[in-house]
Amino acid sequence: MEAFVDFTNQTQGRERLLRATQYSCMLLSYMLEHKMGKEKVVTKLKQLETSMSSGRKSNLNRTLYFICDTILWVRSVGLCSDINKKKWRHRATKCYYYSLVLNLIEDVYELCWRMEQTVRTEKAQTDLPPNSQRVQNLVSLLTGGLQPFLLLLCLTLRKHPPLLLDTVKNLCDLSSPLDRLGICKTNPGIIGLCGIISSIVGILTVASPRLRLKP
Repeated sequence: MEAFVDFTNQTQGRERLLRATQYSCMLLSYMLEHKMGKEKVVTKLKQLETSMSSGRKSNLNRTLYFICDTILWVRSVGLCSDINKKKWRHRATKCYYYSLVLNLIEDVYELCWRMEQTVRTEKAQTDLPPNSQRVQNLVSLLTGGLQPFLLLLCLTLRKHPPLLLDTVKNLCDLSSPLDRLGICKTNPGIIGLCGIISSIVGILTVASPRLRLKP
């Protein structure tokens, strides 16, 4: 109980719990939407989802997205009715999308570097000449086929859990802006499931800082 209290006392911890609740409501409302007699439950779930989304406004760590989202919040509470909600929501989604793409590029760069380091370590154990190591690394990756590449990928991610978690989180987060921007249309069920997975990863990294990817 003490650990839970400490977790919820952190701003990031509360934000992760709100986010998990928000996407759980989205997934449940999607699953119950077409069931007879569940209309009131679905309505309440959607209302709770909206409330959880509103409660997360103060802890968004992407500056441009934060600005756009704050403008939308100002419009939603009636402080300024002249704001074009659709246009600013689209801008906020695009900022969020670009930030996730940049994060994934960083993950891929980190992954490639870690994979090369893994290959170097494995090659060093077989006593290969040092001056041929880099050539051997590249040749093995290019000509080894899909299976050796996937084995190397799994080995690298297993050795570096923070990189694995960060990559999974960014990939899951990408589902929502891809759908909203019309790049890859899905449904609230998939978005809700991806959101729950992302939130669980976020909770793990807050609860255990060693699982957080260092910049």
